[in-house]
Amino acid sequence: MTSTAPQPPGDSAVPASAYGTGPDALAAWCAARRRVDWTATGADDVTAGRTTPAVDGFAAWCVGPVRRRDPVRARRLLAAYEAARADAVREVPLTFGLLAGWQRTVLGADEAAFRTGDAYAKGGRERYGLNSRTPADFAECLAQSADAAVPLAARAARTYLDVAFFHPFADGNARSALLALTYVLAREGVVLREVGPLTIARYADDAAGAADLAVLVAVLARPSASRRTV
Repeated sequence: MTSTAPQPPGDSAVPASAYGTGPDALAAWCAARRRVDWTATGADDVTAGRTTPAVDGFAAWCVGPVRRRDPVRARRLLAAYEAARADAVREVPLTFGLLAGWQRTVLGADEAAFRTGDAYAKGGRERYGLNSRTPADFAECLAQSADAAVPLAARAARTYLDVAFFHPFADGNARSALLALTYVLAREGVVLREVGPLTIARYADDAAGAADLAVLVAVLARPSASRRTV
């Protein structure tokens, strides 16, 4: 998806009818996911000495570059973020149903169902396959966002990539991935100081890049200008 404002690439699924078959990027992601040692990515435990940034990076991104591009999109995304933050306070488990509720707000739609066929992104260069196990596999991955054995930043990064590469919705998957990442952090009281660096293209078979994303999340969760929470 081409844009003049910073935003996650591949935000819309391309109809399967527009492209032929190709390698399954979802299968490639599942293989790369298994290769990463998420407990040893080098991402610090960002819950230690918990801090809150002077500026909420996600909210600032919405009211800044997103709003300049599309005020309606920004308003919906910010409303979904506020809903996600409220759910985080209640420590609601991360499920497809929870994502779908935020996604209805993001899209201004009455329904946000799991896709019913293959999806494409990056101009058709990535195909995300679908089989009878895909929704259950996705649910299992989302449940792992609460695995305390994995450092928080690594869990948040992994969840972001799970949503991006399972690509569950017909539209808005990159926005959903960012919401999921911020939700995993918010459940443990952590807020990012900025999200712009997260919005570059990610590739399903890039295990090293996945580990690097965990480190980046840890960096962005440790702002230099912050106030300590009580």
